Amino acid sequence: MNKIIPITDLRKTNEISSLCSKEDQPVFVTKNGYSDLVIMSHKVYERLERRVTVESPLLQNKLEIKEQDECMGFIKVAACNFDVAIHNVKKNVSSITSRVKEAYNEGAKIIVFPELSLTSYTSGDMFYQDSLLKQVETGLLELSNNLKEIDAFVVVGAPLRKDGKLFNCGVAIHKGIILGVVPKMFIPNYGEFYEQRYFEKPLLGNSYIDILDKTYPFGTKLLFKNMHYTDEVIGIEICEDLWMNLAPSCFHSLAGATIECNLSASNETLHKEETRRELVKVQASKNNMGYIYSSCSYSESTTDVIYSSHNIIAEPDGIISESKLFESNITYGEIDLDRIKSERIKKNSLDIYTLKDFLVIPFECRLSTPTLTRKYKKLPFIDEDEESSKKTVLKAIEMQGYALARRMKHISCSHAVLGLSGGLDSTIALFGIVKAFDILGLDRKNIHTITMPCFGTSERTKRNAIKLAKHFGVTLKEINIAASVTQHLKDIDHDINDRSVTYENAQARERTQILMDYSNKVNGLVIGTGDLSEIALGWSTYNGDHMSMYSINTSFTKTFIREMTRVLADVHSDIKDVLLDILGTPISPELIPPKEGQISQLTEDLVGPYELHDFFLYHFIYKHMSVKKVFMIAKETFKYDYKVETIKKWLVTFIKRFFNNQFKRSCSPDGPKISEVSLGPRGDLRLPSDGSYLSFLEELE
Repeated sequence: MNKIIPITDLRKTNEISSLCSKEDQPVFVTKNGYSDLVIMSHKVYERLERRVTVESPLLQNKLEIKEQDECMGFIKVAACNFDVAIHNVKKNVSSITSRVKEAYNEGAKIIVFPELSLTSYTSGDMFYQDSLLKQVETGLLELSNNLKEIDAFVVVGAPLRKDGKLFNCGVAIHKGIILGVVPKMFIPNYGEFYEQRYFEKPLLGNSYIDILDKTYPFGTKLLFKNMHYTDEVIGIEICEDLWMNLAPSCFHSLAGATIECNLSASNETLHKEETRRELVKVQASKNNMGYIYSSCSYSESTTDVIYSSHNIIAEPDGIISESKLFESNITYGEIDLDRIKSERIKKNSLDIYTLKDFLVIPFECRLSTPTLTRKYKKLPFIDEDEESSKKTVLKAIEMQGYALARRMKHISCSHAVLGLSGGLDSTIALFGIVKAFDILGLDRKNIHTITMPCFGTSERTKRNAIKLAKHFGVTLKEINIAASVTQHLKDIDHDINDRSVTYENAQARERTQILMDYSNKVNGLVIGTGDLSEIALGWSTYNGDHMSMYSINTSFTKTFIREMTRVLADVHSDIKDVLLDILGTPISPELIPPKEGQISQLTEDLVGPYELHDFFLYHFIYKHMSVKKVFMIAKETFKYDYKVETIKKWLVTFIKRFFNNQFKRSCSPDGPKISEVSLGPRGDLRLPSDGSYLSFLEELE
């Protein structure tokens, strides 16, 4: 905070001289309550004079936005280890230079090194050595000179002196220019990490530091902003800072930082790896930012502890990449700033008022779309390991059950009605209903399952529906609707041989009418079976299978329902054969007569593969990616499964159907959000029914 004195105090020359010598900044003199003069010590004056030599444009207050680069939101970053030479700054400068060039040639635009990487973290009392500290300053300028042609943001660790005190610092360099110096805020004072023996805890705020004959920004409130891509705002914290309950990165994110660089020296113990990993994941998640963690290598001294070279790159959705322990290496990853930006907009987490406390240092780094090394799951709604998947599926059924139980209890209902087709969706719905009845202690006979064969029903699906009903001990009723649908088509003058949408939808609406009327008869609740994939595509008959009284599959995609069926087959060994047969049955609405006893109408032939549509749904709706970006990552993810033109065809289909069928979602029945994604009109998705898809598809041209 600036020191202010009234003009009448100027008579006190000795006191004024002492004050100016004590203050590390100008002293403001007021007259009649207004600023009138500025006085300062000779030392401060000299430093201010030298500032004109500082190469960073910050000191001219130039935050001039440049032409914005197209990089699809991705920035390739690198966390680097190397075989550190203890006390040997010159060798470390050479090693760092080599690593930077290697990472830069691989496309990295942010390159982070470990804590105190210029000297080694384990230099001990050599931090007191004037010669070593002079070598650090010389080494920093040598390193900067080595990196003049490197258009990347580089952060290295160094012990630096300021005003007779030593600080553990992160130094930011771009194209041979030292942009600024950030000191470590939290200095450990325990065990083998007794850093307070050497390093000072900095004051909050910013000032300047002299390195040889130049002056640079120094402080705990520095951020670095790329003027060629203004969403790239970088903060720096050091090792222990991360482990604190209010880490500097928390405040950096509130002030607009989208990426945090952590220079670390974290020793390894038997169980520390997972703790370290979780800390980075949580910090990236709660702050909605990319996080680059670089910890020093096993080449540090092992006098008392051992270090493991652990590098971690994370973003809000989890870890993108990390290194193997005990290997000096470079870990790469592409941080998705579009994802971070959209999540912040959604959560409204940016506190622009904190910006007044931060000094934003500009740099100009050109970006382009990197070659992706990060992998995207083909099936983003499904856990990759067996045990996690089983746990998720059983929890999903339990949540279905409790949601339905709550609704039935509220309306004093003890009966449920379900159209049981023998397909995937109605099978999973039945599991949820059974769970609800068991929770409420109701007789399963009060679950009324109705199978309604018609023109397209196959013996296979009908047989499986009957087996399921018998297994669970629910009431089963068969109502053949062929005659009533035939009569209805005759009533509206529709030729029975014209198998257009009228022919198909008449069957769907007849089934819904039966379910609704039967529910009145038994005073029951009609349970919907439509899944999230069908809801997204509008693959339902309006006021047919589109309608129910409570829809419990509404948050499950088709790919997840397949996985649920597979897992439940393992859990319920007594009906495993039935469930596996249901899983192996082609997905079909069964509205067209079978051919030679086989299902002839295949849904995925008509609307496209559900694995693609669920991938599009996850990234376009949940992750808010642009259509162009979804196409980019889909091409990479499914490059061995589909041709590029096939992926594009079904992406266009998805976008068109998604926007054109919002009117169906606008009046959809209640249903619980169970997975992270929901298209419920009263909560997660607010869209007009007349929205156009044209501008989105233009991105693919």
